[in-house]
Amino acid sequence: MYLTASRPDILFAVCQCACYHANPKNSHLFAVKRIFRYLKGRPNLGLWYPKNPEFNLYSFTDSNYGGCEFDRKSTSAGCQFLGDRLISWQCKKQQTVSTSTAKAEYVAASTCCSQVIWMQHQLLDYGLDYLNTAIFCDNDAAIQIAKNPVQHSKTKHIDIKIHFIRDCYERGLIHLAQVHTDNNVADLFKKPFGRARFDVLVGFLKMIRFED
Repeated sequence: MYLTASRPDILFAVCQCACYHANPKNSHLFAVKRIFRYLKGRPNLGLWYPKNPEFNLYSFTDSNYGGCEFDRKSTSAGCQFLGDRLISWQCKKQQTVSTSTAKAEYVAASTCCSQVIWMQHQLLDYGLDYLNTAIFCDNDAAIQIAKNPVQHSKTKHIDIKIHFIRDCYERGLIHLAQVHTDNNVADLFKKPFGRARFDVLVGFLKMIRFED
């Protein structure tokens, strides 16, 4: 878990294994060994923070609807960039079972919004104002729910505390933008992938191999 602070590429796998640390089985041990083999094969892979003047704050959010096979809870995933620099990333199972893909994505976007607002306040201490931060989401329904102030049958069952993202949108603190699923960086933190797609997503994180 400590290593995920500098290696976001293993975050999802580590979080999945951590769910069973109280009662591990041989299958879980096998999964952990695979993580170690992956790290052994890529010891020089890490995040790169270039020295350039670009400091635009933006974020990606995504959700794996009903991804857990045992309780069918979804996983919220998000990551925040400052220019080309990945500075924060999250992967967390949602507390309640979502009844639709739109709700799962909306809850994930709300969690991402919380992180963005916190970062905005932190950056203000350095004299950096990043209001109207872009949050990229690949689910159009979730974006429309955030923009639509009217409560209807599709949104009335969503907890009130989740709707603060709509308040942030109306106050101009954030705005949601559509992004194609293939270009959603947060995709890496919600489910497993084959090697080809995994390598593409790791490249989106601006992770590079350092020479010895």
